[in-house]
Amino acid sequence: MARVHVLGGGTPTPTPTRFGSAYVVEVAGEHLMFDCGPAATHKLVKAGLFPTDIDHLFFTHHHFDHDIDYPCFLLCRWDQSIGQENVLSAYGPALTEKITHEIVSEDGMFSHDWKARVGHPLSQQVYVNRGGVLPRRPPVVNATDIEAGWVGTGENWLVRTGHAKHVQPFLDSVAYRLETADGTIVFTGDTSPCDEIVELAKGADLLVCMCWDEQQEMEANGESVGQCGTTGAARMAEQAGVGRLVLTHMGPRISAHGPLERAIADVARTYSGSVEYVEELGVIDL
Repeated sequence: MARVHVLGGGTPTPTPTRFGSAYVVEVAGEHLMFDCGPAATHKLVKAGLFPTDIDHLFFTHHHFDHDIDYPCFLLCRWDQSIGQENVLSAYGPALTEKITHEIVSEDGMFSHDWKARVGHPLSQQVYVNRGGVLPRRPPVVNATDIEAGWVGTGENWLVRTGHAKHVQPFLDSVAYRLETADGTIVFTGDTSPCDEIVELAKGADLLVCMCWDEQQEMEANGESVGQCGTTGAARMAEQAGVGRLVLTHMGPRISAHGPLERAIADVARTYSGSVEYVEELGVIDL
């Protein structure tokens, strides 16, 4: 059974229950990570997983609430390795390669850290005690900039990408459709309602869609540009004919009881399927 671990179900505004975006999908023994927002590495461990479990990481876009924990994740995954793990593959819109290089390259911003761990006898001994064999190698990451339309495959999964409309031309954004033997999951990332995501999500079992706030609030305060609220999420889910709609990237106001219940009722007036909302460290089974 494919399973989604919700590591981050919030926004750039931290709340006691949600902060940033990050998910891990278990598929036939593999673990695929989508976005790597604030404290994602720590939340990953709290969810019972470990950085070395992750071999594939997919970014929807490069706002900090979706990628700020990437340096921590890369360094922790490398530091906790024994040199026998698969090389991490990271995919995302433009800047994915640049950011990765700036983190772990020979002259990257954290090269002082990994060079000390490669060269100092204490770090070498810890590495050997963990099961590693010297010499210890520098971190290596296969980072690839992608665009909408890109397709990636694994032994038990296929990922398709579609265009998401968020804050172009400042940053590009993509949505992901993950197809498995157990079902299909679509992660919208941050987006306004758009035909491209409706098409990408056609017939999916699960649509994990951003929902910043109640639509009427967003229309009133001017925050409806570039992102989905209740009505936008509901319309895309209904048009795509998805089996379940999961609301995520929920702002601080909608996360509170009262607005949350009104939001779900608002969505249900347009979308005829099952409506849920994410809780961080929660699990969604397909």
